[in-house]
Amino acid sequence: MAHCGSRPGAAWQPETMAGLQARRALGALAAVAALVLVVAGCGGSGGGYGDSSASPSPQRTTPGALASQPPHLEAAPQPSGSPGFPAPTTEAGRRQLLTAVFDDAQDMWAKIFANSGMHYQQAKLTIFTGDVHTGCGEASSDLGPFYCPADHGVYLDTSFFTALQQRFGVQGGLPPAYVVGHEMGHHVQNLVGTLASVQAAQQAAPAQENQLSVRLELQADCYAGVWIHSSYARDLVSDADLNDALHAATVIADDFQQHKATGTVRPDQWTHGSAAQRRQWLATGFTKGDPDSCDTFSAQ
Repeated sequence: MAHCGSRPGAAWQPETMAGLQARRALGALAAVAALVLVVAGCGGSGGGYGDSSASPSPQRTTPGALASQPPHLEAAPQPSGSPGFPAPTTEAGRRQLLTAVFDDAQDMWAKIFANSGMHYQQAKLTIFTGDVHTGCGEASSDLGPFYCPADHGVYLDTSFFTALQQRFGVQGGLPPAYVVGHEMGHHVQNLVGTLASVQAAQQAAPAQENQLSVRLELQADCYAGVWIHSSYARDLVSDADLNDALHAATVIADDFQQHKATGTVRPDQWTHGSAAQRRQWLATGFTKGDPDSCDTFSAQ
């Protein structure tokens, strides 16, 4: 797995709350991963380089490649009035934040599934450092945060969040919450059958494996945005909070990591998407608050 790069420089421009609406109009997509472990961070989510003008356009994936479409999910419930996102200052504080966000996201998705007439199976949270045993096998901190479909487990390595803060300049409490929301997005994909459909499509068309992987990861970003919209209402999330999350989406995007590592950008090797794509879909989920707006597979 690739390691995260350093904090981006002038190529990345912070986005304001008003700028989120404009991001919804951008139409850059690519692929998705249905590997045994579905990853979202430095061990598997890449970093972000520049904006849409700096990111080469990925190859398009045939939307009909998936064997089946997921069922309709109702819009997110009204905001819960949860508090804002103060940055944790201790290891215990970080674990507390991650657990609180996981529980809040779990509650939101359970309500969405219930409102949609569907059964929701609880995800399981494991916060670890170093190596960890999962239903998908042994994993190490090099992998970053990930989701294991076999045991419905969300696995969060605390060193990943330390690296985001100390090495990449990612501040605030919303970036860790965004990562948790992304992994919970993979859980939703598992429950509605998207992961299985993508894996089948990848096996049927190996040449589209990376393209499908990107679309899967971008959808998980969008689902994370749905959670931010629902559980932490707009009036409780400042421009600074959102910029922190968008910054995190930038530094874990494929084009940023590639550029930092090699000085070049290879869209054909992306598995999670560019900085512009990841910001776009996170913003889409946030502004819409509707899982059905997260159809990255049909988007052009």
